[in-house]
Amino acid sequence: MSITINQRVKQIRTALNLSQAKFATAISISNSHIAGIELEHRKVNDRIIRLICITFNVNENWLKSGEGDMFKNPADTKFEMAMNVFKELNPDYQEFVLKQIDELLKIQNKK
Repeated sequence: MSITINQRVKQIRTALNLSQAKFATAISISNSHIAGIELEHRKVNDRIIRLICITFNVNENWLKSGEGDMFKNPADTKFEMAMNVFKELNPDYQEFVLKQIDELLKIQNKK
């Protein structure tokens, strides 16, 4: 028997040791909505999936399919955040950032 996405939402909440009320507040939905999800009376839509993943550092693939780890690796999250910021920079600033990274690597390798 496979676990449903609704059951995985409950697994996340219990793994984080949060009440339904605190979990719901953190992702800006009502207590009754989260209760409905956990009781499988409500569907888990894309908006709720995104909110859960962003708020609690949950692996979206795991939430949707049950494959992989429940939570993202913190290093992956930092990399993802850095890449999103980097993409927003104009090309001149991107070049500057790359040079700074090279310099940091040189310093790190001397230690």
